Amino acid sequence: MRQTETARDAGTPRAPAPDALRRRVEELRPWFHNIYLPGGVQTAPDHWLGDFPRFKWEQIAPHLPGDLHGRTVLDIGCNAGFYSFELAQRGAKVTAIDSDPHYLRQGRWVRDVLGLQDRVTFRQMQVYDLAREPGRYDVVLFMGVLYHLRFPLLALEAVGRATRELLVLQSLTMDDGPARVPPPDLPMHRREELTAPGWPKAAFVEHRLQDDPTNWWVFNAPCIEAMLRSVGMTPYARPADEFFFCRPAPDGGPWRDIRDAEYHAAIGRPEAVSGPS
Repeated sequence: MRQTETARDAGTPRAPAPDALRRRVEELRPWFHNIYLPGGVQTAPDHWLGDFPRFKWEQIAPHLPGDLHGRTVLDIGCNAGFYSFELAQRGAKVTAIDSDPHYLRQGRWVRDVLGLQDRVTFRQMQVYDLAREPGRYDVVLFMGVLYHLRFPLLALEAVGRATRELLVLQSLTMDDGPARVPPPDLPMHRREELTAPGWPKAAFVEHRLQDDPTNWWVFNAPCIEAMLRSVGMTPYARPADEFFFCRPAPDGGPWRDIRDAEYHAAIGRPEAVSGPS
């Protein structure tokens, strides 16, 4: 069901006329999320990726809980809020964060048009700021962000510690063949295996990728799964290309003492010995 239909059924206030919506959409350009508004208005109908991100949402929507009443959601790198609104319409209380004030202005406006003020809160934050935030969220979306980060493992530690039940990660990846299972201990004289197809790999982008200077990394899928395991998350499903569904490992994951020491030193809390409860 489209967002506008859901919002109308929920008894939200009457939306502005389509012409007024189109004028405001134009004022808030450029848009990266194509969001359907009342009266057939769309925010980015000519998106270069197609109906984005709806086509990605449709890949994962059946694998997410249909009823999220009483659940909390964190949408990291929320952009204009497409995913936040979809999950709010399933009943979730959503905290949507992004570092870009332009996208947050778009998101707050769309939220008000859709009548979701009581379900979605927008905040200007970096993913690293989660390290100083208390508590955890039932469902965490971390989509289209990881490869833009200069410190991806630090970010994954913060994200993993903020996740209570389910983490949905999506990232640009490179095709590198079937996954290779690394040995428990790789001798130095066999390090040529590190370049074998399917070994967990990350390519560093020094300059630009797709004319974007913030595209720092391109990982293969085994690398993303290995990094997730290394921060205490257990990947258990890949319902679509470049999507990874994970849950927290019961024991907190490998090398927890070492990870805690480095993590808390990095975030300026060397006295802390454990993650948020």
